[in-house]
Amino acid sequence: MPTLPNYKHFDGRHWETGAVQNYFAYSGVKAPHTDKPYSEAMLMGVSGGVLMGYFSFAYEGHDPHVAILTRNTFNPLDTLLVRLGVIQHLRQTPNAKKGLQNLLDALDSGSPAIVWADSFSLPYNGLEPRQDWWAMFPILVYGYDDEADSVYIADRSSQPFIITPAELAAARGRVKKDKYRLLTLEPPDSGKLPVAVQQGIWDCLKRYTEAPVKNARKNFGLAAFQRWAAVLTNPKNKQSWEKVFPSGVRMYTGQSSAFDRFGLGTVGAQRDRDLYADFLDEAALVLERPALKESAKLFRVCAKGWGELSVALLPNRIPPFKETRELLLRRRKLFVEKGGKALAETRKVNTRLEAIRAEMEKTFPLTANEAVALREQIAESVLKVGEQERAAYESLQAVMADKQGRAKK
Repeated sequence: MPTLPNYKHFDGRHWETGAVQNYFAYSGVKAPHTDKPYSEAMLMGVSGGVLMGYFSFAYEGHDPHVAILTRNTFNPLDTLLVRLGVIQHLRQTPNAKKGLQNLLDALDSGSPAIVWADSFSLPYNGLEPRQDWWAMFPILVYGYDDEADSVYIADRSSQPFIITPAELAAARGRVKKDKYRLLTLEPPDSGKLPVAVQQGIWDCLKRYTEAPVKNARKNFGLAAFQRWAAVLTNPKNKQSWEKVFPSGVRMYTGQSSAFDRFGLGTVGAQRDRDLYADFLDEAALVLERPALKESAKLFRVCAKGWGELSVALLPNRIPPFKETRELLLRRRKLFVEKGGKALAETRKVNTRLEAIRAEMEKTFPLTANEAVALREQIAESVLKVGEQERAAYESLQAVMADKQGRAKK
């Protein structure tokens, strides 16, 4: 059965941009401004760049949680491919047998295949399968060996993942909309890169001030920082933390989910700001606008601010909060550095996190007054990051609006 020869490309760290980065790297595609494989930073910037979104959810049967959006999540894959002039070959079928044949045909042609799979169904993610939870994301398949009962996958880790054909089929067939969906790509049109970079930057800037969802304008962009601070400190707000995440285990789940939920949260925001700064450094070359490097510096300040906010959410002075933060960071590091080989260690981390959550139900480490004080401290950190993001936004806006800002040839 087909397995691509000499596949060794595992630099991608995010579902959409990581899958494309790994795909192009294997295909030998080079970026015109570096003569090296397209970086994930460049792909992320072209796709729409960073984003701030704040939401909280409380579903029956689940712990309430915070969802922090850290980058453009509104069709980023198709956006970056269209902007780069990439011809897409999309195949989809409701039939499992045909879906497998499409995969084998792609591999037989010498191409990796981007397929959509449910994260909860993929065993290497270490997530508990549930009937009422699913999350379909693109992953890269580069090998299929029926005799060895193995499928070879590149997915946000420096290491390959190996699962069974049956496990892949179950994950691919979980959701009707993306059932057995498969994508192969042709190389980008290098002549489109400068315009694609500009479109990506303007897209990012727009979403700092204009919500992509009109009925949730206070939950996006610069306004979202004010929104988050308000629900942290104003108990009269309908979505206040005092109501949704009151002192006790619910407050703990709010803090820990805001810190890191499926690789997003404040930790994800920190990584994405650093990555966006890398993009702006590259954009300075592509657009011949050296001033973009100054904006990049401000986004690195934002990244540091998000890191400080992460610590404010789960501070060192409260032992179970500190341990939770360290465990969540360890789980992410294990996934990236060890891949599937870390699954046993990951399960130990998950078991310990479950034990801490159980402890929070019995003995919460804060009094009511201390809980109020901590929420106020978190709010201060949120507003500080908001001001840092405003400064970065204003700098980038000014550079892009300056028609005289191009370097002389």
